[in-house]
Amino acid sequence: MKKPMIFSQFFKNNGAVMGSALIGLVAFWLIFLIILPQLSMLDYSFRYNLPPAEVGGPKDVYTLSNYEHLIYGSDSSHQTYNTVDLKVFMRTILAAMLVTIFNIFLCYPLAYFLGQSKGSGFVRLLVVLLIIPYWINEILRAFALRIIFGDSGLLNEALMFLHLTSAPIDFIRQDIALYAGLGYAYILLMLFPMYNVIESLDRNQIEAARDMGASWLHIHRRIVIPYAKPGIVSGATMVFMLSAGALAAPQILGGPSSLWFTQLVYQWFNDSLNWQQGAAYAIVLLVSTIVIVLTVMRVFKVNMGDIGK
Repeated sequence: MKKPMIFSQFFKNNGAVMGSALIGLVAFWLIFLIILPQLSMLDYSFRYNLPPAEVGGPKDVYTLSNYEHLIYGSDSSHQTYNTVDLKVFMRTILAAMLVTIFNIFLCYPLAYFLGQSKGSGFVRLLVVLLIIPYWINEILRAFALRIIFGDSGLLNEALMFLHLTSAPIDFIRQDIALYAGLGYAYILLMLFPMYNVIESLDRNQIEAARDMGASWLHIHRRIVIPYAKPGIVSGATMVFMLSAGALAAPQILGGPSSLWFTQLVYQWFNDSLNWQQGAAYAIVLLVSTIVIVLTVMRVFKVNMGDIGK
């Protein structure tokens, strides 16, 4: 009975025509832009890379060889592991986790400040200043960060001017520029979900806790963080998924040894023209990130309904 009531209330609020149009657009977006392309990618991942003339013929059958290649490489006897690609995959997942954790610690104090300031003029100005840099294309921002972190960039020049270092630091080779670029690229996706939740927190709860002698640590641990948990998980989900699937930032800001898993996918699709192998790698990355996100949501006892509020 609950679902029909939700739909009837939805049509009552939006009208029959507008409600139907909204549902139709969402259905089109889900089916034709997400579900069907992913199903096509899944089908590709179980196929052999055949010449066009043999596609649909007797050799065009399903196989697990594309997934086995990620684990064993070109070793058909399965005696050795594909350590290169597996290390790249694990490093990508771990780096995406680190970027997500970094953004949580960076954005939580700012989100709390913005959420508890009750929309003052300074807060509105601060939000605008946070948004304006994102009017610039992501690739241009990545190149700007590469210039900043370069050997003769602004950061190295400032460090040497302050005599904090005697020689330029190779931020590119040490992957510092890459992690900073990924954190910066998706910081608003972490900030605003936290801000939206914390803004609705009743300040009287905090004042009551302070009147009872609770420290700021206990206030945040017992009141603010549990209340903001859906926003934190929502932001962490978006930052983690986008960081693991990033391509522009690793291509521009990554060092020689910082190959990203999405770069392997790109190479299979565009350099090797092996769409089947590239699809298998893409599916592995997609499924792995979804499993990690669902596991984290289960550990922190957050469901999809909480995130969607």
